Amino acid sequence: MRIVGLMSGTSLDGVDAALVDVGGSGTDDVTVDVIHSLTLPYDEARRTAIHDAIVAGTAEALCGLHGDLGEWLAEAALAVCAQAGVDVATVDAVGSHGQTVWHRPPAEGRRGATLQLGDPATLAERTGRTVISDFRTRDVAAGGQGAPLVPWVEQLLFALPDRARALQNLGGIGNVTRVPPKGSAEPVWAFDTGPANSLIDAAVELATDGRHRYDRDGRLAARGTVDEALLAELLRHPYFAAEPPKSTGREEFGRPFVERLVQAVAPEGDQDWMDLVATLTELTARTVADAYARWVVPRGVDEVVLSGGGARNPVLSGRIRTLLEPLPVVDGATLGVDPDAKEAVAFAVLAWAHLRGIPANVPAATGAAGPRVLGSLTPGA
Repeated sequence: MRIVGLMSGTSLDGVDAALVDVGGSGTDDVTVDVIHSLTLPYDEARRTAIHDAIVAGTAEALCGLHGDLGEWLAEAALAVCAQAGVDVATVDAVGSHGQTVWHRPPAEGRRGATLQLGDPATLAERTGRTVISDFRTRDVAAGGQGAPLVPWVEQLLFALPDRARALQNLGGIGNVTRVPPKGSAEPVWAFDTGPANSLIDAAVELATDGRHRYDRDGRLAARGTVDEALLAELLRHPYFAAEPPKSTGREEFGRPFVERLVQAVAPEGDQDWMDLVATLTELTARTVADAYARWVVPRGVDEVVLSGGGARNPVLSGRIRTLLEPLPVVDGATLGVDPDAKEAVAFAVLAWAHLRGIPANVPAATGAAGPRVLGSLTPGA
């Protein structure tokens, strides 16, 4: 099957698209060949529309964004085919994660709920292709977190015969997947470690009055000093000590979190803002390292693979490497897939699994009652 995978993540930087040939009839003989991938960046208007909907979207705003995201996802699907020189009519399906605007994990006595926007009917209409979307809700309906969703694909594609890997993604939110050695009876296991770039990005935007959206090359963090007292207070957030399975998002660790923090600490000059960025960068590194010490290392791990935008921040990635010593920490390129395209490739494979009737959630990671086929199908032309 030839499938386009689409992902708009918590970093809100654009739509990642991957054109993928997936061969085989099941997990024993699956092959994945990435033909082409790209990121269609959001301009400021689109990014603001998504951000505002997440923070305080009205029903009218969410309704409009649902349709608009369908158009933007279709643009990315058509663009990746055009750049690859592939007629979209030869594509069998599109696997679209859409954009998470709210994610409420299950809590004591309350089921979870999750909302991804990006109208699949619009996507099917513009491309003419069958669309598989809304991957998270079946796992949530079965009592799971609905996240992380990519561990099943990561085990399928990236398991090694001789060692266990921890795949650490540093997007807006951080998540880890422990992939046991190939052929092992151990289940793959994953959870969200907490914020990765979401708090850092929000602080940079506030510090620069919107002129910059992220800490390029960690320059601000490198010039700041970590406020250890503030860091200790932030580390007391109950999410970090909660046992997996667990998931989180910008609802918990987003711009409102940083705005409340800024009101409390009242940074007055450039140095104060750089100290805040340095402290939030250290928060991400410490919470990743703490999650490994509590729940990953005790299960056994031989190497850590970093991917996502945070992996390109030398201050953040350097601190993670230092805190995880002596574990070797390697770049995501070692997986043989462009790290920027990894999640888009994953949703292409999840769409393939849906079409094959193969369950693709990981109950050990999400807490769902059992294996489920993920996604909903919208027919093409």
